[in-house]
Order: sequence, then structure tokens, then C-alpha cells
Amino acid sequence: MQLILRADVENLGSLGEVVTVKPGYGRNYLVPQGLAMPASEANLKVFDRERKKLQARMDSVRSAAQDVADKLAALALTIEVRVGENDKLYGSVTSAQIADLLAASGVEIDRKKIVLDDPIRALGDYVVEVKLHADVRGKVAVKVIKQGGHEPQAPEAASDSGTTAEEAAS
Repeated sequence: MQLILRADVENLGSLGEVVTVKPGYGRNYLVPQGLAMPASEANLKVFDRERKKLQARMDSVRSAAQDVADKLAALALTIEVRVGENDKLYGSVTSAQIADLLAASGVEIDRKKIVLDDPIRALGDYVVEVKLHADVRGKVAVKVIKQGGHEPQAPEAASDSGTTAEEAAS
């Protein structure tokens, strides 16, 4: 089945291209979603008239995605997690948790757009990729730390002054 793409479709083509797809994909997804129209002489003429409007819409979506990518680059998220022995995480940090933190920071991102090859299962600093548009990908810095932040330094401070914690208590 040959279709004219009315929008950029990832892994298929960009606006205005004539592509060949399986009939079910075209009939059940691309055409109903408004992403494509059947390739015929009449539709090619109609598409040529629509091209400027569609291109302007695609450019505005792309620029909005770039603005969000710039906001993401400026953010640094910190996630506090519970850890066990040897700083091993209970569970993992998922894209849903990252999406919730982004929403709290004022950037609404669907969790499905956050690209994690594997869930984060260790403490440390990570750079997480966010797929905002077919042409635009943002990156956000994520720091995974122990719950409660850093350990209290009081016993070490007491031992530095020459007294132990037991002597200070008595």
C-alpha cells in the first residue's frame, strides 16, 4: 500500500514522502491518526496545497520540542532511594519516577518518552535521554543518592577533637 506521509513518522519517513507500507499498518494506524493519506494523483494535488500548512505545524512542534530539550539540559534531578548493604538499591529507579520528578520541576514528559536501556540499579550520576520528537532528543542529569542524604558526620567530628563518642556521652 502506498501512502503520502502528512507528518514525520519515526523509522518510516518524513513529511511529503511517498512510502510503501503493509496494508494493515496503513489502514489501521497511519490513515486514522492523520499521519498519512493514500497515494493517488488527486491526493498528491491536495497534498501539494496542504504542504505549507503541514510544514509550518511540524516546524512549530519541532521548535517546542527543542525548547523543552533546552529546559531539560538546565535541570539536575536528585532521586533519594532506600539502600541496603554495600549501597545496593532496593528495587530500581524507573522512567516513571523520573517523569514524576520532571513534572514536579515544571516539565511535563510522558514516561514512555524517557529512554532507559536498563533501570538504574546503583547510586551515582546518570545522563538520561528523553525522546521529544523524531529529530529532537533531550538529556537530563539524574543523581541517585541514599535516602536521607549524606550520613551524619557527628561521631567523626567528635573523634577529630581528640575525644571518642563514648567519652563525650559520659
